[in-house]
Amino acid sequence: MSLNSIRPWRSIERRKSRRIHVGSVPVGGDAPIAVQTMTNTDTRDVAATVAQVQACAEAGADIVRISTPDEASTRALAEIVRESPVPIVADIHFHYRRAIEAAEAGASCLRVNPGNIGSSERVREVIAAARDCGCSIRIGVNAGSLERRLLEKYREPCPEAMIESGLDHIRLLEENDFHEFKISAKASDVFLAAAAYQGIAESTDAPIHLGITEAGSLNAGTVKSAIGLGNLLWMGIGDTLRVSLSADPVEEVRVGYEILKSLGLRRRGVNIISCPSCARQGFDVIRTVEILEERLEHVRTPISLSIIGCVVNGPGEALMTDVGFTGGGAGHGMVYLAGEQSHKLSNEEMIEHIVAQVEAKAAQIEASGQHLE
Repeated sequence: MSLNSIRPWRSIERRKSRRIHVGSVPVGGDAPIAVQTMTNTDTRDVAATVAQVQACAEAGADIVRISTPDEASTRALAEIVRESPVPIVADIHFHYRRAIEAAEAGASCLRVNPGNIGSSERVREVIAAARDCGCSIRIGVNAGSLERRLLEKYREPCPEAMIESGLDHIRLLEENDFHEFKISAKASDVFLAAAAYQGIAESTDAPIHLGITEAGSLNAGTVKSAIGLGNLLWMGIGDTLRVSLSADPVEEVRVGYEILKSLGLRRRGVNIISCPSCARQGFDVIRTVEILEERLEHVRTPISLSIIGCVVNGPGEALMTDVGFTGGGAGHGMVYLAGEQSHKLSNEEMIEHIVAQVEAKAAQIEASGQHLE
């Protein structure tokens, strides 16, 4: 039996949202939860930005967001869009003209911050450009940049202020007969973000983009995002997400997938189940897993792999994985295939053999047409 099997007690009932599109990527409804990231290059440097977009797409990003702070950036965006393998979201702050220029440059979605984009009239101009150019809009509410009137009303960023901001701008889009939008309600505080997202989810059927903004470094931000996003996803909330880290955008994509994979919401690449290691280990588990992660990074097909140092939990974990190796004694361990004990193998041969077994399993799945993310 494989961990890829779906069991009723493991499933999550997702919130019912309407479906929109960000370019070719469906968002909402029963579409897979899309993983996003954002470039950190100078957008005016087309070559560097395109290279980063391509690296993120290779890591699995479904959508990439790009900041367009000035007119030179929106000019560069047109060329970036032409070369991008994934839909591009233009990140807009402060100047509504950048949103119009980005739509005309071919952006698939405009991320607009209600707190700093300007008057309702300017927002209407952005809506008109989005409609004319066939792109969607993300209403990006952020606790750090709420409208002044809401801060005066509530005295501080709070869930009620964020929800009111989001619903006011939903109303503005809908009054202009524009429905191709999603919404986010981000905060760096996990509790604030979670409460705001729950309120938004109860008040609209719009697709929801999840994020814990400014989550921090790779390690701290991963933990913070896993807690915040994981709980919301567990409740069925979320149609797309970005993990915001002070790290390479590729790492954001990897962490995003790991969060989704841990909840059974996306299946991509090798899921390694490994022990923390102890004095019973029959081989160097930590180093072995590090090497296998690197060697198997190219595999996109969903495969489960158990690497366990001894026979306490090893055989049981291997019964539930596609490929497994359990440490034994005298420099040898046991290989498991499809949950069945298969053959003994020396520790020295293990890495090359396991890589070959995983690649063979991936090829078998691909050939059968059962490759699903």
